[in-house]
Amino acid sequence: MSTIDSLFVTRLYRAPLSEKKPAIDTAELEASCWSIAEDDEAGQNWCDENGYPGYTSYASLTDLPYRFPIFKELVKCLDKHVKSFAKDLAFDLGDRPLKLEDIWINILPPGGIHTSHIHPHSVISGTTYVAVPAGASAIKFEDPRLPMMMAAPARIKDARPELRTFSYVTPEAGEVLLWESWLRHEVPLNMAEEERISVSFNYSWG
Repeated sequence: MSTIDSLFVTRLYRAPLSEKKPAIDTAELEASCWSIAEDDEAGQNWCDENGYPGYTSYASLTDLPYRFPIFKELVKCLDKHVKSFAKDLAFDLGDRPLKLEDIWINILPPGGIHTSHIHPHSVISGTTYVAVPAGASAIKFEDPRLPMMMAAPARIKDARPELRTFSYVTPEAGEVLLWESWLRHEVPLNMAEEERISVSFNYSWG
């Protein structure tokens, strides 16, 4: 009898950001994101100079948890999620836990995109979603084997999810997604009439 096994797996972690009571208030988090974006002239200038749609604090601010208490609470929640994901991934971390390396705000306007990329020098990356209006972009993940597929034919349209070349995940406000930092991903065109707001982050080891 023949058997077919799956040898290697790409994991994606998805969960409510906070299940404790009271949960992190996404309205307060959204207000904090807008307040920071409006005051961050360096970040605004970086976005203008680099043709970045909307706003990101990635290149300008490194101290979000110290600016607003809600970001400090957010990091506490993220630490727990990352610890759970690392356990699922069977990482042997020894006595060096994964630690937050950077965290930044993304405000993607209607018609904006974030092109395909990875997060070098990190172990786990992720995003928590603050505002996801109707029609807002999903996050698109790419099969990491794609560069090695060379002469492989395209997949049929109704291929099983684990066999598809690309996977689209539509998040909800108040959710967190985690993945290993080598996984290539992008945010396609935002078709919503309002901004899509998220907070992204990287965790490193050592």
